[in-house]
Amino acid sequence: MTLRAERISKRFGDVSVLRDVSFEVSRGQSVAVVGPSGSGKSTLLHVIGTLDMPSSGRVAFDGRDPYALPGKELARFRNQGIGFVFQDHHLLPQFSVLENVLLPTLAFRDEKRDAAARAQDLIERVSLGHRTDHRPAALSGGERQRVAVARALVNKPALLLCDEPTGSLDRARADEVCDLLFELHAQEETILIGVTHSQEMAARFDRRMSLREGTCVEA
Repeated sequence: MTLRAERISKRFGDVSVLRDVSFEVSRGQSVAVVGPSGSGKSTLLHVIGTLDMPSSGRVAFDGRDPYALPGKELARFRNQGIGFVFQDHHLLPQFSVLENVLLPTLAFRDEKRDAAARAQDLIERVSLGHRTDHRPAALSGGERQRVAVARALVNKPALLLCDEPTGSLDRARADEVCDLLFELHAQEETILIGVTHSQEMAARFDRRMSLREGTCVEA
C-alpha cells in the first residue's frame, strides 16, 4: 500500500494549522513527524487517519480517497486499515487485557472469525500473556501502552499512527515501548507514522519530517 498526502491544508476558522503538506510513504516504511508544540503534528495525524477532513488537498491510499466514501464505508476503512496509538492508552478500565485488545474487532464481526486467536497472539508478542485476564488498574504504565499497541494491530492494519506513544512514560518504559513498536512494525510490514518530541525515538525512523508553522520539510 502507498499513502500519499497531496497539498494538505487544514484551517480552524481563521487559523491555518497545516499549509500544503505533501509526502508519500509506502508499506514497510516509517516516518517521524517532529516539530514544536502547536506546529500541526497531531492535526496532520488526524487528517491522515481520517479522523478530521482536510480543508483542502487530498489523502489517498493506493490512489483511493477515503473521504470520498459514504460514512459507514469510511468507518469500515478506518477500522480495518488504520491502527492508532496515542499518548494515553485509552483502555477501558472495566475490561480485561484480552477484552481491550478485542474491542476494534467488534464493529464488523463478520470479518473477524479469528479475532480471539489474533488478539491472544498479539498479547503474547507484547509479553503480556500472563496478564490476559488482568484489568488496566493492575498494570504498569508501560504494560498499558503495550496493550494499546496490541489493540492497534489486532485488525491487521496497513497503517499504524502513533501520537507521542512514549510521552507519558519514564525513560526505561519509553525505550521498551519504542522497541516493541519497531519490532511489530517490521513483523507486520505496516506503514508507521509517529509524532514525537523525542529525538532518540525520531532517529529510529527511516525518514523524518519537520513541521513548523504548518509547513513541512523532510530532513
